[in-house]
Amino acid sequence: MLRFKSRAGCELELEEEQLRTNCRNQKENKHSETTGLTTGKQVQAPDSPSKTFVVCSQGVCGFFETPQERPTEKGETMSAGIFQSGGRDKCRLHMVTWNVATAEPPEDVASLMQLDVQPPTDIYVIGLQEVNATPVRFISDLLVEDSWSHVFMETLAPRGFVKVTSVRMQGLLLLVFAKQMHLPFIRNIQTTYTRTGIFGYWGNKGGVSVRFSFYGHMVCFLNCHLAAHMNYALQRVDEIEHILEKQDFDITDTPHVRDHKVVFWFGDLNFRIADHGLHFLRSSINSERLNLLWSKDQLTMMKKNEPFLQEFEEGPLNFKPTYKFNRNSDTYDTSGKKRKPAWTDRILWRIKPKTFPSEDDDDKASISTVDETEEYPLLVIQDKYTCDMSYGVSDHKPVIATFSLELKKCYDTPQVHVSPLGVWCADHDALLTYTVQEDFMSSTWDWIGLYKVGFKSASDYETFVWVREEELPEINEVIQISMDKDGIPLLGGQFVLGYYSTNMQSIIGFSANFQILESKRAVMEGLVPENINGLK
Repeated sequence: MLRFKSRAGCELELEEEQLRTNCRNQKENKHSETTGLTTGKQVQAPDSPSKTFVVCSQGVCGFFETPQERPTEKGETMSAGIFQSGGRDKCRLHMVTWNVATAEPPEDVASLMQLDVQPPTDIYVIGLQEVNATPVRFISDLLVEDSWSHVFMETLAPRGFVKVTSVRMQGLLLLVFAKQMHLPFIRNIQTTYTRTGIFGYWGNKGGVSVRFSFYGHMVCFLNCHLAAHMNYALQRVDEIEHILEKQDFDITDTPHVRDHKVVFWFGDLNFRIADHGLHFLRSSINSERLNLLWSKDQLTMMKKNEPFLQEFEEGPLNFKPTYKFNRNSDTYDTSGKKRKPAWTDRILWRIKPKTFPSEDDDDKASISTVDETEEYPLLVIQDKYTCDMSYGVSDHKPVIATFSLELKKCYDTPQVHVSPLGVWCADHDALLTYTVQEDFMSSTWDWIGLYKVGFKSASDYETFVWVREEELPEINEVIQISMDKDGIPLLGGQFVLGYYSTNMQSIIGFSANFQILESKRAVMEGLVPENINGLK
């Protein structure tokens, strides 16, 4: 009998002890065995003996992933974090939506990420549509990281950003990155998706979402690709309403999208500019009289008659329509179809419950508050809403929105504190301690990973060690465990320890960065030249 015990004294009995036994054998022996998922077919992933692809009887597919050694990655220390503003903490959110039209990513996405903006970004949310999803390519992307995720991870990891989570439904992909320092305060992460294409059975259209608690504030990000073509505006409204009603989460206080304090809705929403002819559209765009087109934007028009759409706010459309361009060009469609330009790619947000700011507040801000005396308010301010015309791999231009989230933290203490002990080197086993600082549903499947500074995701570790197996620790109890020297990198470098919670599916506590010394075995194995009398 496997027994999980919460800090509050609650116990959850699981009947399948073999599940834990097989999982531990799989990790410790570093070979692929059963993962304990008893339904469906299992296929070992070629890049990881501990990653098994499972196709269930219901047709849902995915990976059951367990810790496995990974190669060292280059990285740098993370940048500064949340900055203070008027007694509240302020977080910078950078969002991108882009219909990539099955194209491969450009080599450089630094401009899209605006990496050097000040104050620096804290969270990146990237929603893509029409990622190459041919059957062969889709299965390939499940076995190894897809090319778009790879390029964003390679760009952001050296800046101290870690992939929090991702969710994909065929061509729809949603990625969330955060500074390492915020990871222990991003909790209760869940993802889901809804199909709307071909009577709801095909995932070429629909929505994917990620929800989590950020310092105690419930936020949700919803990336959509809705029905195309000029005459389907009402169908697009029906689709988003269906998605909002259909999607649910296994969270008591926020079971649905609109239950969250803040919802960001974005993607290729496919709303067009009605009535105007092609000549008038292009003339207005070329003369920078975009205001002449706003009243005929279908989303703006639909908002007048749909109360649930009126709950969503959007900044002014002071950038050129992002659809449709000739590829690798700033010229609108010159093909035989001559598609009319339109603001198909949008980023909106919703506050719940919502009150409008006073005259003294920023006119672009909205505030979430139950009443004027709410203990933990949240202010959302849009700082930028634009497109990046420099990218031409798609017939859409990417749209960027940046926000300042002014909030009062509901908590600021990590649930677990981890610390290395003594000098770490691959010549001997190393010691570490961990301390549970806050009540949470812990598990004997939890583990502590060794990460090179600049790591990309929770699975991008060098080695790992299980937490204490015999019994779950009490709050503030200091537990000491050892890490096998064979997993410690021979060349050393700057590293950090992270406590991974299996139940919460995230890293909930870090150590400070620390130095691992170069091992004597590195010279013996020829990894570095031997130093004799100052000469190598």
